[in-house]
Amino acid sequence: MSKSLVIVESPAKAKTIGKYLGSGYEVQASIGHIMDLPKNDIGVELKKRTFEPTLIVSPGKEKLVAQLQRAAAKADKIFLAPDPDREGEAIAYHLALQLGTNAAQRKKIRRVTFNEITKKAVQDAFQHARDIDQDLVDAQQTRRVLDRLVGYQVSPLLWDKVRRGLSAGRVQTVAVRLIVEREREINAFKPVEYWTLDAQLHPEGRTPESFTARLVGIDGKRATVDTVNSPALPDGVTSKEAVAELEKAQWSVRQVERKQRKRNPSAPFTTSQLQQDSSRKLGFNVRRTMGVAQRLYEGVDVGDEGTVGLITYMRTDSPRVAPDAIAGAREWIGKQLGAKYLPAAAIQYKGKKDSQDAHEAIRPTDVNRTPDAIAKYLSDEQLKLYRLIWQRFVASQMTAAIFDVTTVEIAAKARRTYDFRVSGSVPVFDGFLKVYEVAKDKKDEEDDELANWLPAMNEGEKLALEELKPEQHFTEPAPRYNEASLVKELEERGIGRPSTYASIINTIQDREYVVKHGGPRGRFYPTEIGMVVCDLLVKNFPYIFDTAYTAKLEGELDDIEEGKEKWTDLLGGFYTHFEKELKVAGKKMESIKAMEQVTDEKCDLCGSPLLLKWGKFGTFFACSAYDKKDKNSCTFTKENTAGKPDMATPEAQEAEQNEEYCENCGRVMVLRRGPFGMFMSCPGYSEDPPCKTIRKLSQKQQQKPPVPTGEDCPLCGKELVLRQGVYGEFVSCSGYPKCKYVKQNLIEGMKCPKCGEGDLAERKARRGNIFWGCTNYPKCDFTSNYKPVAKKCPKCKSPYLLEKTLKSGVYLFCPNSKPAAAEEAAPKKTAAKKGAAAKKAPSRVVAKAVPAVTEPCEYEKRIGDAPPPPTVETHGPVKEKHDEAELQPVS
Repeated sequence: MSKSLVIVESPAKAKTIGKYLGSGYEVQASIGHIMDLPKNDIGVELKKRTFEPTLIVSPGKEKLVAQLQRAAAKADKIFLAPDPDREGEAIAYHLALQLGTNAAQRKKIRRVTFNEITKKAVQDAFQHARDIDQDLVDAQQTRRVLDRLVGYQVSPLLWDKVRRGLSAGRVQTVAVRLIVEREREINAFKPVEYWTLDAQLHPEGRTPESFTARLVGIDGKRATVDTVNSPALPDGVTSKEAVAELEKAQWSVRQVERKQRKRNPSAPFTTSQLQQDSSRKLGFNVRRTMGVAQRLYEGVDVGDEGTVGLITYMRTDSPRVAPDAIAGAREWIGKQLGAKYLPAAAIQYKGKKDSQDAHEAIRPTDVNRTPDAIAKYLSDEQLKLYRLIWQRFVASQMTAAIFDVTTVEIAAKARRTYDFRVSGSVPVFDGFLKVYEVAKDKKDEEDDELANWLPAMNEGEKLALEELKPEQHFTEPAPRYNEASLVKELEERGIGRPSTYASIINTIQDREYVVKHGGPRGRFYPTEIGMVVCDLLVKNFPYIFDTAYTAKLEGELDDIEEGKEKWTDLLGGFYTHFEKELKVAGKKMESIKAMEQVTDEKCDLCGSPLLLKWGKFGTFFACSAYDKKDKNSCTFTKENTAGKPDMATPEAQEAEQNEEYCENCGRVMVLRRGPFGMFMSCPGYSEDPPCKTIRKLSQKQQQKPPVPTGEDCPLCGKELVLRQGVYGEFVSCSGYPKCKYVKQNLIEGMKCPKCGEGDLAERKARRGNIFWGCTNYPKCDFTSNYKPVAKKCPKCKSPYLLEKTLKSGVYLFCPNSKPAAAEEAAPKKTAAKKGAAAKKAPSRVVAKAVPAVTEPCEYEKRIGDAPPPPTVETHGPVKEKHDEAELQPVS
């Protein structure tokens, strides 16, 4: 009996859906995209301006595609069920291209989408299967082509003018531009002095009932200072004059205003709002938030129910909620909290004008599945995020919180009348705050009003002064962006869409154009290379990398999705501008790598003018007297700190959070060692279903900063440092490259048994195994797989013994023993050179330094217990075997 084939993106999603569909369906995973543009070519037709992309099977996906093709050939129906967005539609389209190779196959293919992975939603989706939406596919394909055109035609310019290996992204460059411009605003900011003046008062005769009021005006006019929003005095002199008068003033209540204030609940989460609140409340970065949300959406095993999707689709810009979900929330509120928390009618929320409104807001799939009820089935990060989503959704259908707010106007009469004000509140009804507390970027005036307690006062009542508190302040620049505020800025400017925020933030950090300092809630600082690249691109491509134009393109992509605009028309208009700017940039873009700018600074050694130059790690000062051909010329250099981000701020000095999070499930990734170096892997790599997210570490990430050892170099006297090398840690001189001393782990009291001149030192091979060799290499090729020991063999008089460690203990044995002789006699694999016989490779077995014996020596002695087995803490991550495809970064 043939089955229907269902294809989704991930194994976790496949497992959940397979449970709902039953035995008549076979569910397989495509593991993301199966087709893409080629890497070695731009892959877009430009001569005739058709912009037709050349799609190929993604490298490493050939076996998977063949497997899906075999399954499709046997199936009577094929359902494509990737995520319900543009990218998911593109994945479905690519699957259809590979599986629908003839008319009969194409007839079997249908598209299904669902906003939540529950039994009802999935089964309903299969009852309403449709054709692939070509408008959605065109919108996603247009975005991919736009990014390819920019990346493949601008990046070579950066290689030529700045540094090899740099890349340019269409939207990412605009995000970097926002961060760079904010940094320059901070550097150019000139603080303005202002003073606030608070008075601690109490009603006459009621000393314990003191409160604090703030100066807001003088003689009925508001106290103002330029660029300061709140009432303030301009300087210390004015403040002292006011204090002197107020100490003799008559204080009284001028007016008391009492009113009720409501605070309404917020709408359920959209993607950007979830990312912002998750950052502020939980300390999750965007990558972690979306990874955890992905797993909650795809399904978690919750006991008797089995695997079930806990939240709706997490990439959305709409606050809209399905009527049955609203009804479920209202029913729960009425039963669990009572009628006073339930509004008379359901609350409806509207999205922004430019929102796509393709999916519901992010909400729990079943409001009765409370966080506490399923806490034991969730990981810590899953529970935190699910609780946040559940509480926000339930609160969105609850009544407003009510406060009694009292505002007291106070007059202090002296030579002039000084106006003071204080506001406070008493909570009357908690409303939605019973479930969810709103997170804010910073305290606002309304928060202050709702926080203060005030004693009962009446108009005309006399007040007694306890203390005056003048305080000096200086205006501050706008803060640097953190992940939450950057997402908010991108959304408000219309740059990117819910599905792109995470990749934008990840990409600009991976390319090292910006760095984040200050822990999980840290701020973004542009790097010098980020500032240089941003300046060059904005200057030479003013139209393409303009924030308004980037936002306009997003609107046009929405029009393509809705069928209002043809995708080739958008690309035609874009490429007309882009081609012109590309030609101009090719001729006029400044070459940073060739920069040699004369400065007013002088060399510390010879007094010659210093040149500002560009090197591998950015700009630096070099002596103008340096001459490559003259070995005795001045080689003085020093770092250039001017114009670079100020890393001395408190937030930049905070402890860094070095944890990486899986973008698929949100768990903390672990460091592993593979045949191509160190990499980060999801701890669920071998689970069922597996989570095979991996991230390659850049060379810079793999390198640890040198650690001082406290020892001096025997050659130059500078301090020795512990460094991280290709084959592990080693100790060398801090004066490298001028001093190339490397400390070796020598065997004391023993010379090489072969040449008699060199010492024996511990070495590490390319594959990580330890051996011992002569320090006179390559003159002497003595090596040993076992540690030589400076003791004579009691039986055959060999001048040294070997030490080996087994599970049963540590042993000494003779180099003339059977194991050593057998290892020495084993043939070694060598590659023969063309036209010549291959030379015999030197064996890593002790070379005989004593006359050969006719009989193997049987000396062996146990000298101690074996050390405890290695752990991650003592020996680092386990070395594992992986296919090359598995070591590629997840796109």
